[in-house]
Amino acid sequence: MALLQPSWSDQAACHGAEAALFFSPQLVELKEARLRRERAAKDICRRCPVRERCLDEALRRRESYGIWGGCTEQERRDLLRR
Repeated sequence: MALLQPSWSDQAACHGAEAALFFSPQLVELKEARLRRERAAKDICRRCPVRERCLDEALRRRESYGIWGGCTEQERRDLLRR
C-alpha cells in the first residue's frame, strides 16, 4: 500500500486560515477594506515556507483570482508581462 505524499499546499501558512482573506467577496468591496484584507493575507504569506511554490503554481495556471504567493491578481499579471 502506497502512502500519499503531502502536497506543498498542506505545508502552506494559509492552510486552515480564513479563506476570505485571500479572495475578494462577491459583493462590492470598498478600497480601504480590500487593502486591509490584502495586507492581512500578505502577512500570512510572508511567513509561509512554500510561498515561492505557491506563486509559481499560480503563475503557471494563470490564476485569475485571489492572493497567491503573496501577490494579488494585478501583481501576478505584472510579473507575467516581464
